[in-house]
Amino acid sequence: MEIGIALPTMCRGYDRASTVEWCRLADAGPVSSVSCGERMTFHNAEMWTTLAAAAALTERVRIIANVSVLPAHPVALVAKQAATIDVLSAGRFTLGVGVGGRGADYRSLGSGSQRRHDRLDRAVAELRSLWAGEPPFDGADPVGPPCVQAGGPPVLAGALGPKSLARAARWADGVVAFSVGGSPEEIAWSAEAARRAFADAGRDAPRLVSGCFYTLGVAEPDTVLRDFTEEYLGFLGAGNAAAAAAAMKTFEADALHRTLDAAEAAGLDEFILVPGSPGVPVLEETLELIGSR
Repeated sequence: MEIGIALPTMCRGYDRASTVEWCRLADAGPVSSVSCGERMTFHNAEMWTTLAAAAALTERVRIIANVSVLPAHPVALVAKQAATIDVLSAGRFTLGVGVGGRGADYRSLGSGSQRRHDRLDRAVAELRSLWAGEPPFDGADPVGPPCVQAGGPPVLAGALGPKSLARAARWADGVVAFSVGGSPEEIAWSAEAARRAFADAGRDAPRLVSGCFYTLGVAEPDTVLRDFTEEYLGFLGAGNAAAAAAAMKTFEADALHRTLDAAEAAGLDEFILVPGSPGVPVLEETLELIGSR
């Protein structure tokens, strides 16, 4: 099983130095990918700009958008952004897409969230048409640049429930799930649900990716991780965010090893560690842990 690292874009204190050092160390270390996710009404750095920097700063690791809330955006713009990063990374880009769960993000972009699952299905088909060189409308020029990867980057579905997985099984190259606390039971359940959905659709087994929040290499790592988790999940309501934060355990190496062991046992292809602190010592200790496996 491969192990990837998310850039700490969701952490307070993330800056240019974080971007440069995390990309440099990850590219030289035993990790498979660097990634980041999308939020609008939050303090994080913008996803596409950050991924473009990561593509230029690295030579080896894959670059993953984890994930783009595709129905909130003009499809041609996302097609162009993804193709550009595929070029900047020399064909190392993977696009995760989903419908998101934050209405404020849709509203801040001047978009509605109604029928977002249907819109996602149509948007993925349009993405692939644009990447194939089809113009966005009659008489228009194609949306470039041409992708390095034939047919465009792999598309992973950010899907968890049975209905969303059944839809994703019609068009996705794989599934990217997430377990906030790195629960072995959640990881195993989501992997099996994805395999079952693809089998029911007559598809080969998908690429399976998941991840969790964690932190290592800081003073009071339990407090750091729980504070990060509570702030990030604030959109769920104060009570729910506090409860999820209190349950976090992935602030010790042994707990993180148990999560990674569970992911490997569940047959995942890749597991992405999402840090709760932007400090370089977090990454250095993480690379040491990964290298010990």
